[in-house]
Order: sequence, then C-alpha cells, then structure tokens
Amino acid sequence: MDQTQVFEAERPRLVGIASRVLGDHAEAEDVVQQAWLRMDRAASGTVIENLPAWLTTVTTRLCLDRLRSRTPVPVDDADLDDLDGVDGLDDRHGLAGDPADDVALADTVGLALHVVLDRLSPRERVAFVLHDSFGFDFPTIAAVLDTSPVAARKLASRARAKVAQPRPEDRLADWEVVDAFMAAARGGDLDRLLRLLAPDASVGADDAAVLAGTPRHVAGRDEVAAFFDGSAAAAFPVLVGGRPGAAWFHRGEARVVFDFTVVDGVVHTITFRAAPDVLADVVRRDGATPTHPTRRDR
Repeated sequence: MDQTQVFEAERPRLVGIASRVLGDHAEAEDVVQQAWLRMDRAASGTVIENLPAWLTTVTTRLCLDRLRSRTPVPVDDADLDDLDGVDGLDDRHGLAGDPADDVALADTVGLALHVVLDRLSPRERVAFVLHDSFGFDFPTIAAVLDTSPVAARKLASRARAKVAQPRPEDRLADWEVVDAFMAAARGGDLDRLLRLLAPDASVGADDAAVLAGTPRHVAGRDEVAAFFDGSAAAAFPVLVGGRPGAAWFHRGEARVVFDFTVVDGVVHTITFRAAPDVLADVVRRDGATPTHPTRRDR
C-alpha cells in the first residue's frame, strides 16, 4: 500500500486514540486530519519506514499540545521522583496486576465522560489512556512523551491513583448524562453511547408514542446504542415531571418525550412518552434550569 492507503487504514485507530485522550470526537477528527497534513509534508521526497507508529506518535503529540493549551500551568513535569519508594503503588493500581483490571478502570473513566481525566495533567492523561485503554508499552509511551520508560510508568501510575479515587464532585449530574447521551446520538458516537448505557439498558414506550412511530421495546446495551446511533437530531433538552430528559418538537410543540432513568451515572431506561398529560408537563431547559414555559403556561 502507498502512504495514503496506510493512513486511511489507520484512521479509525487514530481517531479512537485521539477521542479517548481528548474526550471529543470532532476534535479528534481534526487532530487526525492534522496528522495527515504532517504526513503529506514529511513524505515529500522521503519514506517513513514505520508509518503506523509515526502516525500514532504525531497524533498523540498533537493531542498533547491541545491538552496543554487547556492546562497552561506546566504541572505534569514536576515531582515524578515523588513516586519512588511509595509502598505498593504499582501493585495497588494495576501496573503489576491483572490487565483486566486496567481495562475495567479505563472503561469506568469512559462512563464518566472524562470528568475524572480532566483532573490529570496532560502527560498523565496521555500515559494513562495509551497504557490502560490501548495497551501501549511504556517504552512506546516514553517515546511519544519524550521521556524515559520509568517516567512514563510513573505518570500512568500517578494518573491511575487519581482515577481510582474520584472525588464526589466528579460524578456527573443526571442532566449531564442525558445531554451527553443525546449529543453522542446526534453525533453518531457509538463508543460513547455504549459507555453511557448500563449493560441491561432498555427502551420502552407508552401507547401514544408507539402510535407516533416509536418502537415498543428495545433491550440490551448494544441494541439501544445502535438504535440511537446517528439519530435524535430534532430532539431538545427538556424537563418532564421535573426530571431531565429530551423531546422531539414539531412547530414549537413537544410531540414525543424521551424519559430517562439514570442510576450511578449511566442510563438504565429510556421511555418514549406521548400521552397528552405527559406532554403538557414538558418544559425546555438549559442544563438543569428551565428556560421556556409550555404553551399552557404562556
């Protein structure tokens, strides 16, 4: 394959890495496009011997630049030696433990939509994501971060310690989970939809909603995510019975409500409702705050 073909083959993997590091699919696509432009310039008159590795390094360093622009204080280079001699740190946080524990912890971070990751310094975040989510070894991570394997290991260990003990204020409010789910649905971000759904998630509907064209029942995380993937473009955030949800509107009137049940930061059920008494209770919102009265209230 020529370099363009290699890049296109690698693009989904690069977007996956950038999405997890940055927490934003659109920004990840932009970063990967930047990596393409750099490859195109670098390839003029030269041959990149290991193009997948080169693309991984460039994409991750571009992500690192963006993270640093969000975090102007260079806290991530300080005190790496402070981890030396901390009794049992690596064993407690998975560096010497079961790899499945790393995956479970990384998936937990995914469920929190990077709220906890935002507490990490840029280099901690990159080291943690590359190692725990994608299985990169520490010499490779060290080359990306321009540091030593020992320092890369310490960055990942320090990040894991922070992630494993999230603060109470890091938990997403129910409305944030609902809005993140709807944004992922509109954007076709299947991976994020899956992380926001409980394993036994389901969709139901009242009779009026079924008559309006919604399914009666969808069961299972994969099935629910597939149903919502790329849909709900016309839905807006609402409160229904005081609970955060979303609704389809037509000519300024709510027609079908998405009534969410959120438990411990993930969606367990979504019920489509279109009964008149339910629709009469719908209020547009901005975050958790009501913004527009219903027609009945005007």
